[in-house]
Amino acid sequence: MKIGIMGAEGSFSEQAGELYSQKHKINDVEILPLISAENVLSNLDNNLIDKGIFPIENSNGGIVIEAVYAMAKYKFSISEMFELEIHHMLLAKKGTTPAQITTICSHDQALKQCRMYLKRAWPTVDIAPYADTAQAAIDLSEDLLPETTAVIASRRCAELYNLDIIEESIQDLKFNYTTFVVAEK
Repeated sequence: MKIGIMGAEGSFSEQAGELYSQKHKINDVEILPLISAENVLSNLDNNLIDKGIFPIENSNGGIVIEAVYAMAKYKFSISEMFELEIHHMLLAKKGTTPAQITTICSHDQALKQCRMYLKRAWPTVDIAPYADTAQAAIDLSEDLLPETTAVIASRRCAELYNLDIIEESIQDLKFNYTTFVVAEK
């Protein structure tokens, strides 16, 4: 089974895809990182994947606008909806100190979930939206972003892309859940 996800490797959508596969005891699964909800639904529409998994709402950040726009463009069925607890980490390149950080970037939804933390802890840093939390981590690790940049992403991204965790669980609410949709034709 091929499952397309909104996000790169290490994203919360990948975690959602793994959770879905385990819950349904799907052993022969390939999780394809398609970055955007638009790509997920386009691949589903063109029969390139069997199911698509993407977030639609977060308990703190609200509706995932990108997903809503994509959902309006395609015909599909929702076979399931489920929640995943989200813990955001502030990640930086190895050896980068907090004093060196000039920009923090991540997906708009992650920025919304951490907005009070960012205002309180990083009032003078530039905050920049990015296409995907995990893609920001990849790009930082591959020197596509300045080394003075920090990203908000999952703990798994720190491990996958050899990044330091500057601070853990930076989301504004202790209980932070995202609702994911499982789409099929």
